[in-house]
Amino acid sequence: MAGKKYTAAAALVDRTKQYSLEEAVGIAKKAARTTFDETVDLAVNLGVDPKQADQMVRGTVVLPHGTGKVVKILVFAKGEKEKEARDAGADYVGSEDLAEKIQKEGWTDFDTVVATPDIMGLVGRLGKVLGPRGLMPNPKTGTVTFDVARAIKEIRAGKVEYRVEKAGIVHVPVGKASFDAAKLTDNAKAVLESILKAKPSSSKGKYLKNVTLSTTMGPGITLDTALIEKITG
Repeated sequence: MAGKKYTAAAALVDRTKQYSLEEAVGIAKKAARTTFDETVDLAVNLGVDPKQADQMVRGTVVLPHGTGKVVKILVFAKGEKEKEARDAGADYVGSEDLAEKIQKEGWTDFDTVVATPDIMGLVGRLGKVLGPRGLMPNPKTGTVTFDVARAIKEIRAGKVEYRVEKAGIVHVPVGKASFDAAKLTDNAKAVLESILKAKPSSSKGKYLKNVTLSTTMGPGITLDTALIEKITG
């Protein structure tokens, strides 16, 4: 049975209605009634077939107002690049030592991994641990780079990665319930614009099938996809 808080939050949402982004953000903020600062998420159901390589939707976007989350960054680097990563404020920096800890202990107390290209041979061996958790560095998302200082700066500024799941859905956090409505709206617009730009040319028919905004413990609020295409157009 649903708890009283969830029932009260769900009562704020008309299941038959599609909301504008601004309306949805307002409802999501009212629906966040827990003792912790809930994350606000977008779930975007796309008209693509992720099994087809040319329909894999993935990308990164720097949220204008950050994620509100303290991110732990691990950097695989050696020599000068190791010093650069430490100076830029990475939480963990190393090479064989960190790889061994991950491999032997299954250690994953970090949120993002950055690696210099010359060390990817070592990092590649950690695929079984990092892969399933979405932590594997990738050149396409800017996490395999010699410019480690820039990568760290972007992540700290609120850079988020997204990739379409097997069911054709993209999940992206857009901030915290404590953010003011305008900041959440800006962040959500930035994500939606990025996803629309990432539309594969081979995708036919309706691309944005369904978009839902929700807080960690709150109900899903369906957005009007026609309005999204207008505001991001």
